[in-house]
Amino acid sequence: MESPDRIGLVNENRNALVVRGGWEGHQPVAATDLFIPYLRDQHFDVRVCDSPEPYADAAYMATVDLIVQCLSMGEITSEQCSGLSAAVSAGTGLAGWHGGIVDSFRNNPDYLHLVGGQFACHPAKPPHEQVDGAQDNCFIPYRVTMLPEAADHPITTGLADFDLVTEQYWVLADDYNDVLATTTHPARAPWHRAVTVPAIWTRSWGAGRVFVATPGHDLNVLRDPSVRTVIERGMAWASR
Repeated sequence: MESPDRIGLVNENRNALVVRGGWEGHQPVAATDLFIPYLRDQHFDVRVCDSPEPYADAAYMATVDLIVQCLSMGEITSEQCSGLSAAVSAGTGLAGWHGGIVDSFRNNPDYLHLVGGQFACHPAKPPHEQVDGAQDNCFIPYRVTMLPEAADHPITTGLADFDLVTEQYWVLADDYNDVLATTTHPARAPWHRAVTVPAIWTRSWGAGRVFVATPGHDLNVLRDPSVRTVIERGMAWASR
């Protein structure tokens, strides 16, 4: 098994493409700026773009070893999505967190097929605890629970379950994902029983790897030691 401290360490530089933008509430610039120094420490040359336009450039994408995407609620053309899928199939890694990867291009089923999950909602606090117009109405305490498979995976080895107070994503996913951690939404109206959904997963796509973590709403969450460790290891693991 690869040591998590050695994942991605190489002597020659690789190429990382950071695609960021979309809804500003997810702080796409500050969020990706938090991780760019780590990528450079891992010997990546980093290019930053504010749209998925590079995905349509097949010659360029063939040189990219890792895509880090943080672009919520945006749009993607069919050419861009085809280019992204082709690049991952050929070995380019794709990594992201929260809405920057699972709430990116809602109207493109091919993109959803690639990443393996789609944001459905983040349940709010009970009505009597909410404040009109407050963003933290959807910040609730929840646990990210590591599965047995996580113990031996280089992204999650050595990590215990951890608790957060932030948006708890309910995602629609399929069982092709290799799920490393889950989170459980307790029963409440209008649903009648507790619902467990993936919180951290990987996905093999052709010769490429996809990594997704659903925590990561803002810098406070991304600075949580467990969240930050998972994302850093996930990016390194996904890379060609």
